[in-house]
Amino acid sequence: MKSAIVTGANGFVGSAVVRELLAHDICVCAVVHNDHRNNLPEHPALLVVSCDLDRMKELPDLIKKDEFEVFYHFAWAGVSWPFRGEPLVQLNNAVYSIDSLRSAKRLGCGRFIFAGSIMEKESYANTAEDIRSGLGYVYGGGKLAAHAICKCVASNEEIDFICASITNTYGPGEVSSRLVNAAIQKCIRGEAPQFTAGTQNYDFVYIDDVARAFRLIGEEGKPFHEYLIGSSHARPLKEFLLEMQAAIAPELEFRFGDVPFTGVDLPLEKFDCSQTEADTGFRAEISFSEGCKKTFDWWRKQIKMNGGMNMSSIRERERERERRGPDGIPRRPLFQRDVYPKQRVRLHRRDHGGRSTSRRTADHRDKLSALKGGDW
Repeated sequence: MKSAIVTGANGFVGSAVVRELLAHDICVCAVVHNDHRNNLPEHPALLVVSCDLDRMKELPDLIKKDEFEVFYHFAWAGVSWPFRGEPLVQLNNAVYSIDSLRSAKRLGCGRFIFAGSIMEKESYANTAEDIRSGLGYVYGGGKLAAHAICKCVASNEEIDFICASITNTYGPGEVSSRLVNAAIQKCIRGEAPQFTAGTQNYDFVYIDDVARAFRLIGEEGKPFHEYLIGSSHARPLKEFLLEMQAAIAPELEFRFGDVPFTGVDLPLEKFDCSQTEADTGFRAEISFSEGCKKTFDWWRKQIKMNGGMNMSSIRERERERERRGPDGIPRRPLFQRDVYPKQRVRLHRRDHGGRSTSRRTADHRDKLSALKGGDW
């Protein structure tokens, strides 16, 4: 592989993959949202193009080259709440993934690498009888729909399709409130983290390993195969968390069983990464304890650099940057028009849900203001 296109290139995973490709002398076209490029390096082999998801059909006109070999698709809106559980947002993500695949074909790419998720397996498991799954599985359903349809379209378009699914990645540069970051935040404050009983099977893989895996899959992956990117050491969640405790906060009590678990517990065979290793040679190199130490140190440095600002404030600052262009001017939030089309305020006192009209309107306004832009 000598050249690649990466969408969602300024996001946590996308930017790591860009740096990995550049480090191996691969020319990269980084596709970003709202011209954001603060996570990308300055490099002579890097071309940055601004193109939102709803304009992916126009991408070939913006790049105006057809010399790229591999197309990595990471761009995905609504990876955080409240839009992680919004059906229209996730369905639109699937549509825009198809647009991206067709643009990849027009740009001369021979293969399309779709960034899947272990959540696809959990969402599919929720289709079984007698299971009432909540909105927490809408994101995985969107990924699953995009995966299935893109594979069909790729066959018709005669472009190689590969799905590379991540178990759970973490590391410096991620500012979400997911499990690893939430636990580290409490440890930094000297608080005892609370968890479920931790009996559910889990896996974590460090961001540098994830980036290397995507490069190897782009180079060595077999067409129309699915590869899982994980640590190859999946086990009950409690074992991971006890390893974290020993690495970064041995003086704190990690409390298990205080939080109820209502999700899907996948069997360990669903975390099998042997096919990835066999076809690409990838195997994770950074242990969970080492990765936690690196992430813990990075967060402490970020808090110190930001004058003691807590993690929530740092995350909100990053989200505000996403909502604005580099010039500081607010941009129209993607999907605002699609998810919440013109809604007329009802004149009568109560709506069909029993809430007052003013409260329903406030809910609508809060949802719009909470839009965070997704993983770009």
